[in-house]
Amino acid sequence: MSMLPIFLKLDGRRCLLVGAGAVALDKIGSLLSTGVKLRVVAPEARAEIRELAREGKLEWIERRFEAADLEGNFLVIAATDAHEVNTAVYQGCVEQNIPCNSVDDIPNCDFFFGSVVSRGGLQIAISTSGESPAVAQRLRREIDAQLPDDLGPWIAELGSLRREVLESHPRGEARKLLLHQLAERQVCASATCPSRQMALAPGNKEQKEKQETRGSVSLVGAGPGDPDLLTVKALRLIQSADVILHDDLVPQAILDLAAASTAILNVGKRCGTKTITQNEINALMIAHARDRRSVVRLKSGDPLLFGRAAEEMAALADAGVPFEIVPGITAAFAAAAALGCSLTDRNCASSVTFSTGHHAQSHNHAPLPEIEDATRVVYMPGRDLALLAQEWLQQGLPPDFPCAVVSNAAQPGQQVRCTTLAELGRLAPVPAPSLLIAGWSIGAGISAAQSATAAVLARG
Repeated sequence: MSMLPIFLKLDGRRCLLVGAGAVALDKIGSLLSTGVKLRVVAPEARAEIRELAREGKLEWIERRFEAADLEGNFLVIAATDAHEVNTAVYQGCVEQNIPCNSVDDIPNCDFFFGSVVSRGGLQIAISTSGESPAVAQRLRREIDAQLPDDLGPWIAELGSLRREVLESHPRGEARKLLLHQLAERQVCASATCPSRQMALAPGNKEQKEKQETRGSVSLVGAGPGDPDLLTVKALRLIQSADVILHDDLVPQAILDLAAASTAILNVGKRCGTKTITQNEINALMIAHARDRRSVVRLKSGDPLLFGRAAEEMAALADAGVPFEIVPGITAAFAAAAALGCSLTDRNCASSVTFSTGHHAQSHNHAPLPEIEDATRVVYMPGRDLALLAQEWLQQGLPPDFPCAVVSNAAQPGQQVRCTTLAELGRLAPVPAPSLLIAGWSIGAGISAAQSATAAVLARG
């Protein structure tokens, strides 16, 4: 069941509650707290409900439900002990397009009441789509116990300050960043409040004018593809971007984090197929920034490692477009994590080298140490590894040198193929993107990965 969690403004709106027993009483408290104009229809009512009617907090119609009672209501709740009455209420609401909740009757519900944790303007609602209200109530108690009691006043002050910031600061990435910074600080009503002074400090006029006429570009690392491995800053920029220009390898799960209003353009160049040139990518970044947009140039892994960031930074600098670099987790680290090994080991690997398949064969041919003490990482090694294996063997690496090819590291389709240098050229191709790690430091990780692969195959 697909549900849309929303918060409705009910203040001053008419709402009908059919029933005045224990079930109805349980709903009245949450309804009245919204400022709704509540009418209760029931031939009999609990003493508490009659008292609320005498106090003028609700209207009680002392009779059975009639179809005409539905007219003019924004919401309707059926809370009687008679199933046939609740069904009649719901069917009447369907005919008049009025949202209805029939308590403890999932098929006859357009919406559900959640278990709510409140701190002033903050509301956290938990719903199980009617499947288990008891679970929702348990989660509510657990969340409630963890939230500080002063959240309500803080949010009220933060909201007031936010409105002042929106009025006094020009739209753009700088304002978005400021609002996110304020959300992590203490805010009070005092004029000397440090957060208030930071938010409303008179800025440099020339700088504000530049913000109003120029956008900016962020070169952001999307990491190996798992959204949980994004940095906090990368996530914030993705969620607040006006435009995202992304590599082909950035998965949809990360792009889905962007706002619905964000323009998302694939500018990837993959497997030799180039539908767009680097100069065209540079031109897109500059054009969108000059249109006063916040642009995220989203690159897989880390933008500064084999991502042609140097060319993009040079183009942005020449165009006078402000930019920043947001590092990401490079695929080498995700692949090493998949193997369960360290890229460096004090016993056998004192360094790490990064190369690409295009240049992997260009190592100098100086004699190797008796024991190779570097872990080698080759990005985009290609599908035919025989040439690379031959090159390394000719350099003097031993045939039993441990090697592993990792495909789609840290993503749902991750594959790990473990072998030795002697057998590397005969390894079956794996889906791109892939990465080759080789070195004595990964031997233990290869053994563990082989055991895990065997266990998966055994389960079928």
